[in-house]
Amino acid sequence: MTDYTALAERYVAAWNERDAEARAKAVAELWAEDGGYTDPLAAVTGHDGIAAVIAGAQDMFPGFVFTLGGPVDGHHDIARFTWHLGPESPGGAAEPVVIGFDVVTLTEDGRIRDVYGFLDKVPA
Repeated sequence: MTDYTALAERYVAAWNERDAEARAKAVAELWAEDGGYTDPLAAVTGHDGIAAVIAGAQDMFPGFVFTLGGPVDGHHDIARFTWHLGPESPGGAAEPVVIGFDVVTLTEDGRIRDVYGFLDKVPA
């Protein structure tokens, strides 16, 4: 049985990983080799493309952190969750500047097959 919350926490940690080598390792551990990531701003397949999208988001929002925005829901090979992106603060993330919602499909071995991301709140 898949622990969808643990998967989402590992996913968010990969998005927060600033070291390129550690980020590449996290992506390789989480996603299937031919896994994909699609949102309104990107559509990529493979570990290198996914790691590049994460690096691009970090470059666009330096000093910001991703956090889970609520409970994680999942069944069979699908999970969904809301995430927040906001400035890092001593007590955790501050008020989110970006809020998104991701739907994740999984392979039989529990790795990510595809992520379908939606942006609910973006800076004006």
